[in-house]
Parts: sequence; structure tokens; C-alpha cells
Amino acid sequence: MKQSATLAMQLAEAARIVAGVAAGRSLAEAMDRLREDSRAALIDLTHGTLRRYGRVQAIVANLSRRGRPDALVEALLWTALYALESGRYAEHTVVDEAVKAGGLIEHWPAKGYINGLMRSFLRQREALEAQLAAEPEAHYQHPQWWIDLLRGAYPADWQSVLAAGNDHPPMALRVNRRRIDADAYRARLTAENIAAHRHGSEGLLLEHPLPVDRLPGFAAGEVSVQDIGAQRAAHCLDLASGQRVLDACAAPGGKTAHMLELADVAMTALDIDAARAARIDATLDRLGLRAEILHADALQPPQWWDGRPFDRILADVPCSASGIARRRPDIKWLRRANDVARFAGQQRNLLAALWRVLAPGGKLLYATCSIFPGENEAVVAAFVASENTARQLPLPDGARAQWLPDAEHDGFYYALIQKQA
Repeated sequence: MKQSATLAMQLAEAARIVAGVAAGRSLAEAMDRLREDSRAALIDLTHGTLRRYGRVQAIVANLSRRGRPDALVEALLWTALYALESGRYAEHTVVDEAVKAGGLIEHWPAKGYINGLMRSFLRQREALEAQLAAEPEAHYQHPQWWIDLLRGAYPADWQSVLAAGNDHPPMALRVNRRRIDADAYRARLTAENIAAHRHGSEGLLLEHPLPVDRLPGFAAGEVSVQDIGAQRAAHCLDLASGQRVLDACAAPGGKTAHMLELADVAMTALDIDAARAARIDATLDRLGLRAEILHADALQPPQWWDGRPFDRILADVPCSASGIARRRPDIKWLRRANDVARFAGQQRNLLAALWRVLAPGGKLLYATCSIFPGENEAVVAAFVASENTARQLPLPDGARAQWLPDAEHDGFYYALIQKQA
């Protein structure tokens, strides 16, 4: 059990972060500013709260007898309820530390209210469960429009998809085959008492997540952290040595690196965000790989393209990120229903722009980390129907195009499109 002496401070800081998300700010930006000594505890409190956001919101709304509280006090109650239900702390400890946190966020008059609501939850927990089960957003812990989309798209699987979106994500590794064999690396993990099993030709799925500094050979570039679903991309592009390859929207460089690990290709990695593009170089440097890295907008080829067509293009397009919501739990609550159509418009524009730089006979892999059909098969079908040189091919790995999130991987969609000569 963690030391309760620091819990009040952690709850106060987590409340500030969660309140920011509730106001529309990105969780990732807040995480980047955290000190290393507090990072793990705050990731647990913030991510855990946001995974259960629909539930903790409903609990506070049901128990509050004086209307909706101040936004920061409300966020503190959400984080304290998550901490209480996490089982990591004694119940009385959470209540006491939540009250102290009320002072730390300078809402001293609310300390009695915080104490009363937390104790009311402990007394009324069983009765509350029946109420929460009848409220879809509280029960499934996703926005109603998200629930409705998944129910319509996956009538047999929507509940399991929602459940996966609330769970802790798996941790998968990709072995750098230029440096070490996957079986040999697994043996190194076993020697370090790190349990893992093989998944695909380079993949290893850890039984329990752990910090990267505990991974043998990580600093030496023997291995990277990459979801099993994301590892499909490089294998679906039909790569061969000597090809000219473009990774559009490439940051932070995981898929770029994987392609370079598989084949001796001439790689161009492109990203519109300068800070994120810089991360590609760091990723490749650790792995002993090289590529031409460009900070540019994929929608504007005249600004960056040298006129030589690419044999292969990975179009890992911006999307709702609905397939990785458990890794970015703020996504569920920051997105809006009309975002799906907005992203689809951007995706169609990117496809059209990148098609111009693909060689005749070349192949483009359309990729998203979305599970919404409106961003996936609908976009691809419309593009193929409108472009007479486009032909959709079966995926080389033989698996279905849409992977839904489960215990082993996140949700990803892939479509391979060839440009007819």
C-alpha cells in the first residue's frame, strides 16, 4: 500500500489535470509536464479516473445534494472515488486524504462537502449500483454517441469492445531483428524473470507491463515498445530492398523503424509537427537506423516532394484514436460525434494527395487506430470508387482489415490499395 502522506498531494494534482481534461485540454500535454518522481502515481490516478469517467461523474451527480460543485472540487471527487475503488488504499485513508486535498486546492469551505459525499458513497454503494447500471454512460463508461456507434457497427461485439476500452492496455515489444532474434531476446527476458510469449515474427507480449528501463537491451536498440496491432503495418506493405518508401504522418517513428528493420529501403519519414518529427530521429538513432526526416504537411506535396514517385506509402492518417482509447482515456470525452465525419474528410484529402506521389504499380497502406467504420472502410470504399487507378488488395498477412481491441492488442484498421499501371 502506498504511503498516505503523499496521497493528498497526488489527489490534488490529479484533480487539476482531470479538471483540465473536462474543460477540453489534452491529457498528453499535462503528462509531459510531470516530474519523474510523481509520474507513476499521477498516471494511475488520472488515467484510472478517466477510464471510469462516466461512472464517477454519475456517482457525484447522484450523491450531491447542493447541485453541481465547483469544477476543481468535482474533479477531486472523481479522482478520490477512483482511488477508493482501485483497492490500493484503505477506505478511511482515501476519505481523509481527499479532505486534505480540498485544502491543497484552496477550497477549504468544500472540505465538509467532500467528506460528506465520500462517506455517503461508502454507505450507499450497493443501492447506487442499481442506479448506475441503468445509466449507459455510467455503466459502459463511454459517451452515449460512442456506445450507439459501436452497437450499430458491431452488434455481436460492441459490449466487449467497450469493456476493452476501460481496461489497462497490454504491453507488447517489437524485437529489432537486425540486432537480435526474437527467441533469443525472449530468453533474455526469461533470465530477468520477465514473462512474455511470442506473437508474430518479431512481437512479444509481456504478461505484466514494466518500465522500459527494465527491458534488457532497450537502450542498445534491441527492442522497442509497440502494440501488436501496430506491428501489422510493416508486414502489410509488401516491402523489398531497394524500394523508395514514404511514411506519411510518421511520428514518433515506430512504424518507420519497423519497416527499416525488415528491409533495406530508401525511407522518407514525414510529419507536420516539428516537435514530433524530431522524435523520429531519436527513435531511429537508438535502433541504428537512418531515414530522410521531413517536417512538412503531407497534404502539400509541392512543398516537400522531389518528383520521384514512391514504391510504397504508409498513410497512417489522423483519426479519432477510438481504437486506443484505453491508452488515451481522455479521448472518449474530448471527442464529439461530428468528429468522425471531420476526420473522414481529412482522411479523404490525404489519400488524394498521397496518391499523386505513388508510382504506377505501387502500393499504399491506409492505416488508422480507429474502430469507427466511418473513418475506415467507408473512406477506402469511397476513394477506390472515385479513383479509376485504385484497386484494393487482400492484406498480405491474411487477417481481417479491422482489429478490435482485446487483451492482446489495440484496435487498428488497414487497407492495401494498389495504383494500377
